[in-house]
Amino acid sequence: MKKTLIVLSTLVVMAGLLIHQYLRPASAPASQIFINATVLTMDSDNTTAEAVALEGNKIVAIGSNQEISQRIRSDSLVYDLQGKTLMPGFIDAHGHFPASGLFAVHADLRSPPMGQITSLNQLQQILSNKLTTKAPGEWVVGTGYDDTLLAERRHPTRQDLDAVSSEHPIFIVHTSLHMGVANTLALETLGITRDTPNPVGGVIAKDPDTGELTGLLEETAINATMQQAMDFSLSELRLLLTTAIDEYAAAGVTLAQNGGAPSTMLKGVSLVSKLNLIPFRLELWPMLNKQDPDQFQALMQGDFSGGDYESDLSRVNRVKVIADGSIQGYTGYLSKPYHTHFRNNPYYRGYPTQPRDELVKQVSALHQQGYRIAIHGNGDAAIDDIIYAFAKALEQRPDPDPRFIVIHSQMAREDQLLKMKQLGITPSFFSAHTYYWGDRHRDFFMGPIRAARMSPTKSAENLGLPYSVHMDTPVAPMEPLTLVWSTVNRVSTSGRVIGKEQRVSAQQALRAVTIDAAYQIFRDHELGSIEVGKLADLVVLSQNPMAVDPMAIKDIEVTQTIVNGVTIFSNES
Repeated sequence: MKKTLIVLSTLVVMAGLLIHQYLRPASAPASQIFINATVLTMDSDNTTAEAVALEGNKIVAIGSNQEISQRIRSDSLVYDLQGKTLMPGFIDAHGHFPASGLFAVHADLRSPPMGQITSLNQLQQILSNKLTTKAPGEWVVGTGYDDTLLAERRHPTRQDLDAVSSEHPIFIVHTSLHMGVANTLALETLGITRDTPNPVGGVIAKDPDTGELTGLLEETAINATMQQAMDFSLSELRLLLTTAIDEYAAAGVTLAQNGGAPSTMLKGVSLVSKLNLIPFRLELWPMLNKQDPDQFQALMQGDFSGGDYESDLSRVNRVKVIADGSIQGYTGYLSKPYHTHFRNNPYYRGYPTQPRDELVKQVSALHQQGYRIAIHGNGDAAIDDIIYAFAKALEQRPDPDPRFIVIHSQMAREDQLLKMKQLGITPSFFSAHTYYWGDRHRDFFMGPIRAARMSPTKSAENLGLPYSVHMDTPVAPMEPLTLVWSTVNRVSTSGRVIGKEQRVSAQQALRAVTIDAAYQIFRDHELGSIEVGKLADLVVLSQNPMAVDPMAIKDIEVTQTIVNGVTIFSNES
C-alpha cells in the first residue's frame, strides 16, 4: 500500500509539472529567421551581424538582413527583432538548480538587497508565520539569513529559535549555504550534544564560557540538518521545481547547473529532465561526500556511471569536491588571518574541509578513473591545496588539456593564477560578490587591499587564462545580467567600487557567461557562440550590453529565451 501511495503521489507531481510545461512546444520549428537584430556572436573574432537563420535545433546561417531574408520560405517563422540584441544563451557556470525555488518553500530570511530581513525580531516573525503551515513536530526551515546584515550583527542562537517554537525542530540556513543554526529540539532530534566532537572539516559551535551549544553548525557539521532541510513534501517539490524553472527561463539561462548533487538530488533532477519537464540544458555534477557513502565509493572506485543520469538535455560533466568554506562565514581557508578578528582570535585563518593529503588522495583517484573535476575553493590557502592536488594528479596521469575548475577562486593570488594557466586549470569567479558582499569584505573580512583583488577577472584576462563567472544560485539570485554588470563595474551595494583594477569590458564579461563558460565544460564546439552548425541556444535582449552605459547593463530585459530551437520564454504578447 505504501509503495502504491508513493507511486500515485509521484504521478501527481509529474502531472503538475506536465501541466506547467504544456504551453511550451515540444520540438523546434523547421525554419526560424531572426532579422533586424544586433547579433553578438561571441565567436573567436567577436563578429557582429544583423540576422540569423535556424533549421530545427541548429544554426544554419549568419549574416546581413538581405542575405538571411533570402532564406525565408513558406514554413519559416520570422522574427523582426526591431533592433533588439540576439546573442548566445547564458550558461550557468556554477549554481545549484533548482535551489532558487527554496525561497518559495522555506521561510525566506534574506536581507536587502535580496530580501527584507534586517533584525532578529523580523527573522523570528517570518519563522513564526511559517509555523502556521506545519503540523506539530514537523521541521520548520528558513534559508538565506546573513548575520552581518542583521541589526544585532550576530548569528541567531538556539535560544532565539526556541523562542519561536519548542514543539518544532527549526533549522535556518546561512546565506553562504555553508552553515546554519538549529534550535534545541532539532539538535536533540539529531543527537547533537555538548559532548559531540567536531566532525572533520566542520565545527559544532559552543559558548566559550559555558561550553553549551549555541546552535551554530559550520561546514560538514550541517550535513545531517541539511538532509532534513531538503526533505520536501511532493507539493513542495513541485513548487520548488516550477519556481526555479520559470526563474531560469525568464533570465535567459539556456544551460543550468546542479554543481554538487548528492545521490538523491542527482536521481530526482535527472529523472525530471529525462521526462522533458525541464526545458533547458542541465550540467549535473555529483558531489564527492563521505556522508553520501554509496556515491562516494562509486566515484572513488570508478564504478559511477554518469550516463545513467543523462538525457537529450542533461549530462554529467564532472565531479565536485569541496576544499574550504565561505569567506563571509569566516570558514574560507586563508594564508593570512581575517581582517577582523574572528572570536577574538587574531591568528584565525579559517580552515580546510579536509587535510591536504586527503584532498590529494581524492583528486588523484578521481583523475585516475578519468573523471573531470571541479573543486570549491574561496580562500587562497585552500587554492594552494587545490593547485597542489591537481599537480599531483597530473604527475600520475598527464593530461595536456584537463580543464580542471577552481570554483569561486575568490581570493586567488597572482602567482596562483599563473600556476593555473601552466597546469590547465580554469577559475570560475563569483564576481557578484563585489556587489552583494563587497563592502563587508573590505571592512570586515579581508580589508581594503585584499578585497580589491577578490574575483580577479582582469588579472586572469591579462594572463590569457580562460575563466567564467557565476552567481552560485541560490546564494545570489539567478540574474546573469546583474552578474555581467558586477563583473564590468565591481560596484557594491553602497555604491563604492571594489577593486577598479579588476574591471573588465562588457565584451569580456559576456564571453564569461557564454563561450568561455562553454569552454570550461568542453562544450565550446556546440554551445556558447552563434556559429553555423552549433546548437540554437539563444537569448534576445531589449538592448545591447556593449552599447549602453555600463551601469545600465543590469536593467536590460530578457525578451525571449530559446533552447535547442524552442522558445521556452517570451515576454512578447
